[in-house]
Parts: sequence; structure tokens; C-alpha cells
Amino acid sequence: MNAERSQLFYTCTFLYVSFQAIQHSMAGKASDSLPCWLDTGLITMLSRELRSAREQASPFPEVSEALDVAIYHCGLLLAQCPGALNSQLCHHHLDAIMVPLKEATARLSAAPATAGSHSWQHTARRLLKKWRRG
Repeated sequence: MNAERSQLFYTCTFLYVSFQAIQHSMAGKASDSLPCWLDTGLITMLSRELRSAREQASPFPEVSEALDVAIYHCGLLLAQCPGALNSQLCHHHLDAIMVPLKEATARLSAAPATAGSHSWQHTARRLLKKWRRG
């Protein structure tokens, strides 16, 4: 895993764990209809981190797609927060943010799909140069 991919992996992991901690710290459960009062300052900070991670993920389209989904749901959460959500909807939005974050980390931890084609292209170019010279 190269340094850029590794940094993005750790950022996505941090974001996932942060949203998970928020969800676990909520007073209400996923089945409750209690009002949900989240710290919008914290959610806003995590939203900025999500957007920053999305910019860093531009070389990785499959990761960018997952982060776009997380950003969308984070925006929906912020639009209704604080006070317009009950615990059930809040849990739903947090789950909708965490699922694509988990997907992004899984995609980042997997070996790059283009590694084989890249080495093949490199070998083909090297052989073509030798063929032209000789």
C-alpha cells in the first residue's frame, strides 16, 4: 500500500470509528422515538474531514464513490440536526454514513486492481523499446 493510499485508509478508519462512537454515545436506541441532540460542531468537523478525504481519494474512483455517499448522508444529518431528529432517524443517518466508510476502508485495504495491468504495460513498453532499437 503506497503512502497516499495508507493515509487515506487511516483517515477513513478514523472517520468510521468517530461516527460509531457518536452513535454509541447517544441516549436513545435505534428503536426509540426520543429526541436526538447531537453536537453539530463535532458533526460539522467530521463532515469537513470527509470532504478532505474525498479530495484525497480522487485517484481511487471506487473509494471516491463510497465517500460521496457518506458525504451525502452526513449532509442530510446536518440539515436536520439538532432537534429535528428522533433517535431512530439519527441512528439511520449514522448507519448510512458508516456503511460507505467501512466499504471505503475495505477497498483501500485490498490490493489495487490495476497493479497487474500496470506491470504488464511497463513490460510491454520495455519490450517495444528493445524491439525498436534492435
